Amino acid sequence: MSPAGPAWLRLRVLQALWALLVVLLAPWRLWAIKNTQECTWQVVLNNFETVGKKDASDRFVDQEPLYTVDKVFSLLVDAPIDPDETYLGFPYYLKINYSCKGESSEALVRKGHLTGLKPVVLVTFQSPVNFHRWKIEQLQIQMEAAPFRSRERCNAEEVCLMSWYTPMPIKNGSVVMRVDVSSNGLGPFIPNKRFQVNINGFLERQRDNTLQFTVGNELFNLIPRYFVNVPSRPLWYTVDQAPVFILGGIPEEKAILLTDTNFKDFFLVELSIDSCWVGSFYCPQTSFTATIYDAIATESTLFIRQNQLIYYFTGTYTTLHESNRGSGRWVRVLANECIKKLCPVHFHSNGSEYVMALTTGKHEGYVHFGTITDGRVSFELLPRQRSVCNGILVVNCSITWAVFIAGDYNLLLLVEIEDPSTRKYFQVVSYDLVSDYLVVLYTIPEFIPDARGLEFLMVLGTESYTNFPMVPKGMSYNPYNNLLFIWGNFLLQSYNSKNFIYLADFPKELSIKYLVNSFYGDTAIVTETEEIWYLLEGSYQVYKLFPSKGWEVHVSLQVMQQSSLYAPNETMVTLFYEDHRLYQLVYLIDNQQGRLVKRLVPVEQLLMYQQISNDYLLERQGSHLTLSFTNFCPFTVMRLRDLPNPQIYTRQERYRAQPPRVLEPGGFHSDNSLAVYQGLVYYLLWLHSKYDKPYADPVHDPTWRWWKNKKQDQVRGEGGESVGGPSPDPPSPSPCPGTVFAPHPVPQDYYFYLASNWRSAGSVHVDMASYEKIYDLKAENELPERIFLDKGTSYRFSVFLTAREPEPLHGPSFQLQSKVGLAVVLADPECIEAVVKEKVLVNRNSVLFWVTLSDKRFCFDQGISGHHLMKTSMLLKVVGSSGHCFQNTNQGPRMWLCMENSPCHDTIPHSIFASEFFFKVLVSNRGVDKSTYCDYQLTFQLHIHGLPLSARRAFLILMVSASLFVGLVILYVISCLLSPYVVKVCNVLCWKINNIIAWESYIYSIASDTGAFSNTSGIKSGESSGGTSRVVSKVAGENRTDTKETLRKKPIS
Repeated sequence: MSPAGPAWLRLRVLQALWALLVVLLAPWRLWAIKNTQECTWQVVLNNFETVGKKDASDRFVDQEPLYTVDKVFSLLVDAPIDPDETYLGFPYYLKINYSCKGESSEALVRKGHLTGLKPVVLVTFQSPVNFHRWKIEQLQIQMEAAPFRSRERCNAEEVCLMSWYTPMPIKNGSVVMRVDVSSNGLGPFIPNKRFQVNINGFLERQRDNTLQFTVGNELFNLIPRYFVNVPSRPLWYTVDQAPVFILGGIPEEKAILLTDTNFKDFFLVELSIDSCWVGSFYCPQTSFTATIYDAIATESTLFIRQNQLIYYFTGTYTTLHESNRGSGRWVRVLANECIKKLCPVHFHSNGSEYVMALTTGKHEGYVHFGTITDGRVSFELLPRQRSVCNGILVVNCSITWAVFIAGDYNLLLLVEIEDPSTRKYFQVVSYDLVSDYLVVLYTIPEFIPDARGLEFLMVLGTESYTNFPMVPKGMSYNPYNNLLFIWGNFLLQSYNSKNFIYLADFPKELSIKYLVNSFYGDTAIVTETEEIWYLLEGSYQVYKLFPSKGWEVHVSLQVMQQSSLYAPNETMVTLFYEDHRLYQLVYLIDNQQGRLVKRLVPVEQLLMYQQISNDYLLERQGSHLTLSFTNFCPFTVMRLRDLPNPQIYTRQERYRAQPPRVLEPGGFHSDNSLAVYQGLVYYLLWLHSKYDKPYADPVHDPTWRWWKNKKQDQVRGEGGESVGGPSPDPPSPSPCPGTVFAPHPVPQDYYFYLASNWRSAGSVHVDMASYEKIYDLKAENELPERIFLDKGTSYRFSVFLTAREPEPLHGPSFQLQSKVGLAVVLADPECIEAVVKEKVLVNRNSVLFWVTLSDKRFCFDQGISGHHLMKTSMLLKVVGSSGHCFQNTNQGPRMWLCMENSPCHDTIPHSIFASEFFFKVLVSNRGVDKSTYCDYQLTFQLHIHGLPLSARRAFLILMVSASLFVGLVILYVISCLLSPYVVKVCNVLCWKINNIIAWESYIYSIASDTGAFSNTSGIKSGESSGGTSRVVSKVAGENRTDTKETLRKKPIS
């Protein structure tokens, strides 16, 4: 039986180490939160030759499959594959790394690999435009990345440089791919990130393996005059379909900016066009310029306007056209026409894309309506029978702008009419392409209405007007919510193109240059003076983003963080939306060096900063004033709950693939194992594309034979049932296109046995369970991007709102301060209905709303799935939240940034209490309010405490404290373990010391007794010396006699 002492000691040591772990976890958690915002994924393309090379990156040009993969599969002689099948591969890999600010990327990747990190890649294929040729489907594939050593020379035993790789799949009919990279949950925390990986059909590979543009020659010098003080211009493209964006407007140069990554990177290309100008008596062109004014990108074709000439160029996209239909050169179209403007059509319909050209001169009042189908371009002159001027019974008119509403086959035209008897005025004219019918929908007022302090005004014709004339310049239409904007030095909006609302927040002194629509409820406005304004659907307030107080605060914080995306001298090139977020393309000049950067416009933060700067109160507490902010948002928490599983509504089909397992101690893949991964993913998607199936039928699964064979491979019990219980096989699908695994059932455990004993052929183990179709995707905490409602179906979810706590001034009674309400706005209420049920949770100060969205069953005819879909939208709005509620980030709505170079950076406490600071803030109306001669001043104190230490100093304190604590624990453990030996040594030393002391005492006592005896003998020596001598002699004689007798008695041997 073990003694109690060591057990108690072990327990105390574990408790001490657990306490140490708890102490260390909190600082490291804060450290991790700080670093969370600094790390980001990095993704580039690599072909087969550049895999493993440092800093290698390729463009997405090649679209044909590779046959070299099949050679690798021939080596897998004993693997669950079909030896009679020819395996192909995709031409590219995705190379994945991650980096954190201020740290070495190579070391981070190694650390991530050693801690179990594996990136998970989700590739989403965009549906094609031409649904007559390709199937309309929402297809995704999820792949786990495989680690791979770099080919660079390495002196380390295991690895120096490494990356992760996955195949980059291609799907026929899709040239736009969205790549989402996330973590598998192990290793460091890295936020998810999305990348656009698009095929560039305007590049071609030369014989020397270099890439060259087919549209022109690349320019490598970004001259400042191309961008400095050059007006910004709109970015026009077919939404969600254009793989390449182009942007003109470079002064006196026939050059464009071209990108296939949404301006993550870009090229400056000088176009190979003839640049001639055909002038005639009916073309009112007075000057010549090389500038490209209008540029529009579609799925496979680019359009530009130079002077009054139109050109187009069709790229080489074999995945779209199944043949090389690239135009090879710029094609001039409408050569005998005078084109004054190109108007984009943002959405495709009926299997085609569209573009409109507005004419001047002999065909004034007509529109050239262009149709693009499979790269073929054709134009039609509209109206067919007579001009717009004759149709609306006027003599002189000019079309300023055109909008195509695809769902109604209708053209909306903004027409300027010149009447000799009156001033010129504008009308909105509708033209039906089917019936060739022309009608005036709305006459725009001549002057801007007088809103008299209101945010908006319904224009009925009975209101009063100002002296500012209305000058319309363009229109914008959103097919999802049927919202039409007419813009110029004003902003009108309408949901039916007949009844308009004037938005009075936009100043009439400004003039809008172009609108940027996200088509998800957000609209950005750019003025002629390069100001940026913002409008949110469901609100009539127009907010100024730049320049503004919020922008100044944001830029100051970015400069404090030493951001490279801001500079004192900058020029905006364009403004566009990507994934519902607003971005700027800006030309910066910093240290006399110019560069183009893409940066986010944080709309929510700008509005929040602006609200904080406007809505605050000064309250007196004691002898000083305190600053408090008023939050007008009616709720504090908003959550979506009870969301149904998405696939039945989103029609999303997702496959899952994992890399083959490699028999390598470090888990690193080789060229052969990556090639096997390519072949398996290619074959999985090939099975999907060749399998004709109705949607959402699990029997018609292209991987059905895979898991069917797996069931056959299980160990069978009596009666032909599996050991795990009966599991009847579903009926065999018909027809089945093939299988990736062995046609003859072989026990799956056999392949696992080979792999576990390191005997798999080619050092690669293919797991049959790693390639499957997913049917049970769970809902996330947000609504899907789009849902499909069939006849009579419904979609149901709930919204949880927590009301703001009542102010103390309103009494302590618990009640909802202002009852929150949820409004649902439907774009097409004649087709869709919404039902909202409310449940008040008094004890939680919250309200739960159940929302049901249903189809009314009589709006559509029957048709092929995915063809001629009707676009509509639903808007959820919390009453009273517009302009007051902003989405918080994971860092909360506000921060104090005490970064390096700021006054509050690295404040060192001088006692056990945190440092406190008091600032005197002086507010004056000097130079601001000129309505008075008085200089009003207000002084108040700002109390700041709890300022954090710098990360470096906090880490130093942590390490010193941890070292001292660990040292004390180690010292305690050592003392407990060595105490028995120390006690024993001490006892031995004490015993020896006692013996030495006792021996010295004994010697001393003997010496004392001998001295005393000598003194006594000396005193009596004279009296008895003779007697004593006789006695001693007698004793000595007796002793000698006894010794002799003893010697006589001893036997002699």
